[in-house]
Amino acid sequence: MTADLGSDKQVEQFLTFELEGEAYGIEILKVQEIRGWEPIRKIPNTPDFVKGALNLRGSIVPIIDLRERFQMEKVEYTPITVVIVMSVRTHSGTTVMGIVADAVSDVLDINPQEIKEAPNLGSKINTQYMRGMFVGKKNMVMLLDVDKLLNPEEFVEISGLAIMPEGK
Repeated sequence: MTADLGSDKQVEQFLTFELEGEAYGIEILKVQEIRGWEPIRKIPNTPDFVKGALNLRGSIVPIIDLRERFQMEKVEYTPITVVIVMSVRTHSGTTVMGIVADAVSDVLDINPQEIKEAPNLGSKINTQYMRGMFVGKKNMVMLLDVDKLLNPEEFVEISGLAIMPEGK
């Protein structure tokens, strides 16, 4: 990492959203769009947290329910439930995926020096998807690494099914 004289003024922007009343954040540069919940096409033979796929202007976008991914209580989707469509970096390039969140909150400007390391929560709690924690004025925000969290290699069926024609 190179030193930058103005580094204390550099900030990263994070889109914050809620799951079970807790705040989570993802890099805003990864976000392509935010959509309201709408019915999606189911994908067979995928983990329960893969809710299906959405046709987004001709692209097939797998949709992941983060509540289920994090083994939280399932809830009915409401008018404030959102799908955050993101660009995820993988070994084979970039892919577009969506996550279901209870609600979108805010965009935070965070100085990278203010990001605390993910706490060691023992072997039973996996913190590999966390980039770190940010303690704001209102609450603590868990910052997620979407490239790790949404690694499509964990859902190998998606890439094969996404290119199949309708009805097959």
